[in-house]
Amino acid sequence: MPPSLGRRALLLGTGGLLAGPMGCSATSRTEAAPATSVSRPPLPPLPTTTAWRPDRGDVDPDVKLRAVRVVEAIGAWPAGQGGAAAAKKRVAALGATPSLVDRAGALRPDADRAALQVIDAQYGGILADSASVLVVCRQWTPGHAGGTTVDVRLSRARPHWEVTDLHPARPGPAAAALPMEAERVLAEPRIGLPPAAEADIRGGHVHPSVLRALLSLAGTYRMDLGVIRSGHPLYVFGTDRPSDHPPGRASTWGGSTGTWSSIRPRRAG
Repeated sequence: MPPSLGRRALLLGTGGLLAGPMGCSATSRTEAAPATSVSRPPLPPLPTTTAWRPDRGDVDPDVKLRAVRVVEAIGAWPAGQGGAAAAKKRVAALGATPSLVDRAGALRPDADRAALQVIDAQYGGILADSASVLVVCRQWTPGHAGGTTVDVRLSRARPHWEVTDLHPARPGPAAAALPMEAERVLAEPRIGLPPAAEADIRGGHVHPSVLRALLSLAGTYRMDLGVIRSGHPLYVFGTDRPSDHPPGRASTWGGSTGTWSSIRPRRAG
């Protein structure tokens, strides 16, 4: 081999050896760092609730129980079960009509999970073959506390009463300004207000005479209100007489014994 060719080959060989480590070094500098998982804080738990039970002395405990179980099935669900299809499966499992879910209104907020506590269930009216049960409840979704009142309609069937329709409360928006009586009722710790009843007062839809009556009673009793106007039947159940509740002229409340009474102040004139 000529001396010039051997020298050239040696230089090329050396360059190749030098190029190899340099190339590896460059590759190592551009390799992506391994991905690290980002840990998310656990979702805050929703309040613990209990299943509602009727009183033993109720006129017909099965009527209220059927109404409440449908409301509970629609208004509470675990993570990932908030859609209408999942709600209909829960309702169908009770032997009720799945399409009731389509009339649930505010009982089905847009949330991944929800908890619901029935505060009480009272009769909007009960006849031999039909009934109205007013289901008063609180509801929680992540970051929000609310609730509603649902007028649940039922008809007599075998072996259980059948839920035929749902009429959720529609209180409307809050008023820009409220009368003094309304502000005092909202601030009175001896008057317990469920969500729909509180919204009725905040909307300015409750007659001042009812508010004054509540404030007067609060001087003697600690009360938990049931229904004021929204969520109540428009007519006295089973009749064509307009109820005093929708115009905001009546309220139901519970005393220390848990019994329900109705307040209907006398109208002027």
